[in-house]
This record gives sequence, structure tokens and C-alpha cells, in this order.
Amino acid sequence: MQLTRYTDYGLRTLIYLALLPAGQKASIDEISLTYDISRNNVNKIVHQLGKAEIIQTQRGKGGGISLAKPAEKLNLADLVLLLENSMQVVECVTPLCRIQPACKLKGIMAEATQAFVNTLNNYHLSDLVAKEESKLVAILEIDRTTTL
Repeated sequence: MQLTRYTDYGLRTLIYLALLPAGQKASIDEISLTYDISRNNVNKIVHQLGKAEIIQTQRGKGGGISLAKPAEKLNLADLVLLLENSMQVVECVTPLCRIQPACKLKGIMAEATQAFVNTLNNYHLSDLVAKEESKLVAILEIDRTTTL
């Protein structure tokens, strides 16, 4: 199974925000430049995460993006399920698969996907930055000395 780029970029955005000191906000441009992701993609991700109340967005002077909840409260399974359009691994309908009536592949893949989601349920956003925080901050060149 492979996650879409959209989900990958969404998780990268959340990792970036989790590394910011409390009260500090990031901009769409900052995240876009840091990860070399198009501004349009980051904008779509921020919009979806904002609607889901995962992040806070504020326009204008002193505005920016920040986590709406502590990273410890953001479950990875919930985040992936929010960002992924579909967790269906095989498509049996379009085009209609001829062996569908006798095939067990869809059921096995659904079971494997559930195991994947169950594993993600054991982790939170904070687990992605724990123990590696200082390395990640250095790699991403996050300025932790100023607040916006």
C-alpha cells in the first residue's frame, strides 16, 4: 500500500507545525519552500486540515498556521484517514472485474488495510518528532527563537 502524495505532504505539513514552539505560526509559503511542494498543494492541505479543526489558520498581520491541538492528541490513523481519498487498495468496479464474484483478493486487501490502520492507531503526531526533534529542526531550518 502506498499513501497518496497529498497525504504525504499533509503529514509533512503537520510534522513541520509540530516542531514549532508554542505560539509560533508558519506560513503556507514557508512550508512550501521548506519541502519544495507547490504552494497550491499546501494551500489545499491547509484548507482541509483547517476545516477538520486539526490546525488553526489566521489571516492578516500576525497570522499563520499552527496546530489546533497538541501533537500528542493527533492520532496518525485519524490523520491518514482524513487525508486519504480512499483506503481501497483494489478496484473491482471500474472497469468491472470479471473474476469479482469468485475473487478473494478484495477481502484480503481490506484485511491488510485494516491491519495498517490498526498499527497507525498506536501512534500520534508527537511520535513522529519525538527523539529526533533537534535533528528535524536543524534539517528543516526552523527558527525556534522567534514567535510571530
